[in-house]
Amino acid sequence: MSKRKGIFVSCNEAALCCDKSQYKEASLAEKIRLNIHLIFCKACRLYSSRNSRLTWLLKHIETEELSEDDKRIMKQNLEKQMSD
Repeated sequence: MSKRKGIFVSCNEAALCCDKSQYKEASLAEKIRLNIHLIFCKACRLYSSRNSRLTWLLKHIETEELSEDDKRIMKQNLEKQMSD
């Protein structure tokens, strides 16, 4: 039995390839199989598009940290509520 995969993959395999591709972990063969699958599968195209958008948003999110005083106050409030 050959370990070589065909060019057509299931939606589950395509989703895995899509995820790996987002993180630059997919091989050239996996990328080719994914792109062939995306030509024929509208659901996976939508998944891939949404996955790309989510990855982009997470890379460009702006976060703020609480100040030490805010953390202390929040901790005190939680401890007070838990003891009541």
